[in-house]
Amino acid sequence: MKLEIKIPSVGESVQEAVLVEWYKKDGDNVQKDEPLFVIETDKVTLEIVAEASGVLKIIIPEGQTVGIGAVVGTIDTEAAPPAPTPEPKPPKEDKIPSAPPVKPEEPAVPVTEEAPMVPKPPDVRQVLSPAVRRLVAEKNIDVTAIAGTGPGNRITKGDVLLYLEQPPAGAPGMMDVGVVGQEISAQPTPSRAEDVTRKPMSPIRQRIASRLLEAKQNTAMLTTFNEIDMSRTMAMRALFKEPFQEKYGISLGFMSFFIKASIEALKEFPEINAFVEGNEIVYHNYHHIGIAIGTERGLVVPVIRHADVLTSAELEQAIVDYVDKIKNNRLELADLEGGTFTITNGGVFGSLLSTPILNTPQSGILGMHKIEKRPVVVDDDVQIRPMMYVALSYDHRIVDGREAVRFLVKIKECIENPELIMMEI
Repeated sequence: MKLEIKIPSVGESVQEAVLVEWYKKDGDNVQKDEPLFVIETDKVTLEIVAEASGVLKIIIPEGQTVGIGAVVGTIDTEAAPPAPTPEPKPPKEDKIPSAPPVKPEEPAVPVTEEAPMVPKPPDVRQVLSPAVRRLVAEKNIDVTAIAGTGPGNRITKGDVLLYLEQPPAGAPGMMDVGVVGQEISAQPTPSRAEDVTRKPMSPIRQRIASRLLEAKQNTAMLTTFNEIDMSRTMAMRALFKEPFQEKYGISLGFMSFFIKASIEALKEFPEINAFVEGNEIVYHNYHHIGIAIGTERGLVVPVIRHADVLTSAELEQAIVDYVDKIKNNRLELADLEGGTFTITNGGVFGSLLSTPILNTPQSGILGMHKIEKRPVVVDDDVQIRPMMYVALSYDHRIVDGREAVRFLVKIKECIENPELIMMEI
């Protein structure tokens, strides 16, 4: 019996996918629930597993764009796995004693006077710096004609530039007026084909580009900033990190603090949790918080639904579960839908300050950044404190600047006084 392998449906709006990679080869044995291949749509990357055990037959190779429901291979569930090829046994040793081998006589070598060893000149390409090699290749220069002035007569970039400034042999100098009207112009070196690499954008990257451009064109986006003293939140995290880990089996991060702080701010300023639909404002009485996660294929924003009723442990667990699904290509389209507000943390990559772009149709996105010790004034004294810049990008069509600033001030109050979050004040 041959079982067809089809591209599954991942959402009503998705009609095709790219078969990115086969994990198995044609004719390989596969086991049930074993990953077979990975597909990529404009929204998700998904790993497809085998529905039965058997021998794989690949119909469509990787790299092809296929429609939803297309048959890309089959599994022969009745085919027996090929028997392993036995390793050849070494031949048995002959028990008959053999005479010891006779060492051949070495021919007499006439004694001649050895020629002096001439040291081989080093390969010039091995002693050139990358910048010099690139310049030499671009200008098609014979490096043997350049006198090096660096350590050990090494050719420097300055040597190459000086060589290029010198006129070629037999050419008239700048002050030579013997030849009237003769012009010397440097011919541009044609660029090599290998200097440019082209490859098609992945569906996810195309979708990201489209949505970012849509946000810039269709919203009145504006960004406001503030800074937060992370001292008390860091102290609380350090105090409860081990007991939190022991009780829930998960690490306590900063994201759960910011999710809870954002929810408190969204409750006070519901326009930032709302959407614009035509001439109407759609207010949401729930808080589905999207968490931006960077991957090798692009940025995805899985949504933590009803984050306002979850504990810190449940929030941290939800983030870990999404990261695991992304790593294993198990993220589903439903995981990305329905968000009302987004949080992105560029600080994990070292970003000190940025202006995040709205995740439309949402009206607000909070940007977290790197925690950095800076001198700040506390009670008229200059102290060193761990500070974080935060940014709120918002749709100015329904959110005024005053509300945006007060939104960030509320988050600042909650993070600088995490007891407010715990006591739900």
